[in-house]
Amino acid sequence: MNKPEKASAIPDVQGSLDRRHIAIDKVGIKDIRHPIRIRDKSVGTQHTVATFNMYVSLPHNFKGTHMSRFVEILNRREREISVESFEPMLREMVQRLEAKSGHLEMCFPYFIAKTAPVSGVQSLMDYETTFIGTLAEDGQYEFTVKVIVPVTSLCPCSKEISAYGAHNQRSHVTVTVVTRRLMWIEEIVQLVESQASCEVYGLLKRPDEKFVTERAYDNPKFVEDMVRDVAALLNAEPRIDAFVVESENFESIHNHSAYALIERDKRKAD
Repeated sequence: MNKPEKASAIPDVQGSLDRRHIAIDKVGIKDIRHPIRIRDKSVGTQHTVATFNMYVSLPHNFKGTHMSRFVEILNRREREISVESFEPMLREMVQRLEAKSGHLEMCFPYFIAKTAPVSGVQSLMDYETTFIGTLAEDGQYEFTVKVIVPVTSLCPCSKEISAYGAHNQRSHVTVTVVTRRLMWIEEIVQLVESQASCEVYGLLKRPDEKFVTERAYDNPKFVEDMVRDVAALLNAEPRIDAFVVESENFESIHNHSAYALIERDKRKAD
């Protein structure tokens, strides 16, 4: 009786030698979803779902990276990934994939309960939030928070030249900060909303609609005003090392948006 032949080893094509001698800055997987747990300033913990982007650098001599390991790393954590496990997961990713640097992005909707200004009715507002972790070749870890805050802006020029009324629109103010200490998502949102023509709410009754309409009219802002006013507060916040503030007005009387950006690294200014 003939003995069965031994199965030959499956070749590892990704780990084979590449002779083009061109390193890759980022390689990995995008848009994979996983449940997460986030610290909530008001109720302690919030459960939501995040979309992850996971990348590492690839040396010039490797043909490819092992894509399955990214998913393994994501699923090896507890069922819900927390902020506390964010940096350890990034370090494990770089180590297991034998990379020199790594990049991890976690984008999720963060919900904040808001109270209408007159009626007091409550509703939830969602804010698109992204946590970004970067591990440099020297092992230095940097953590960045990005939050998109919808607000109302009313045009000062329209108010000035019109016999009555003024055009207003919903705007997105995007704040990206590198922090040295904990800064709550709620704090970033409140900082931005305080500088808008008016806040945006999930639910308003008629007395609330009257209030927010008149508040916006009394507080007109150009897109330039918005980024400057927010930047002034970010610049004064000692927990922030660097920031980018962007404002995009989705114009109600034009078929284009108005946009402005301010970027500052306070570490270089010191």
